[in-house]
Amino acid sequence: MSNSIIHILFKVIASALMFRFVNSLQFELKSGNTKCISDDIKHNAVTVGKYSVVNPNDGYPIPDTHKISGRISSPLGNSYHDADRVESGNFAFTAAEAGDYIACFWAVDHSPAVVMNVEFDWRSGVAAKDWLNVAKKGKIDVMEFELKKLYDTVTSIHDEIFYLREREEEMQELNMATNSKMFTFSFLSILVCLSVAGLQLWHLKTFFERKKLL
Repeated sequence: MSNSIIHILFKVIASALMFRFVNSLQFELKSGNTKCISDDIKHNAVTVGKYSVVNPNDGYPIPDTHKISGRISSPLGNSYHDADRVESGNFAFTAAEAGDYIACFWAVDHSPAVVMNVEFDWRSGVAAKDWLNVAKKGKIDVMEFELKKLYDTVTSIHDEIFYLREREEEMQELNMATNSKMFTFSFLSILVCLSVAGLQLWHLKTFFERKKLL
């Protein structure tokens, strides 16, 4: 098999494996509204992102009505990025907590309402690396570059599998704890119902005895 074919195969495999770690999209944001996007990021994962408002008038400065504010927060509510009334921005951090990180964007209310398009690119794990600079600094050829890229991708997926296993174990423990609590609650509910029924029977029996009906 020639080097060119191997190169193509590695490129296809690496691209397919890295798809999981890339979140690039474009969405509409109406003035006065807020839009949030979440991403499940594991502990110590490198995360980078950028966003920009699409200029409705090419060749002219972007109007003030098309400025947005944004915030990136962790599962525990810690803020990793804040921006106020900007047309674009970028962020980068290493996740100190595992879980759902939330990116929220909003715009000041205008009358009449303004709808703007926002381009948002969010990458974590292997996809967050600047592979072009890695190749330049290491002075490696194309084949070595693709192999290193594939190796880091597989390593990241391996870590992701263990992370998902840990999350699965946590969910199983939560389900078991919930089932145990539901069983205890059901048992206590039945016990209370039987106690109330017994008290009602005792009250009726006492009432009928006083009335000399029994």
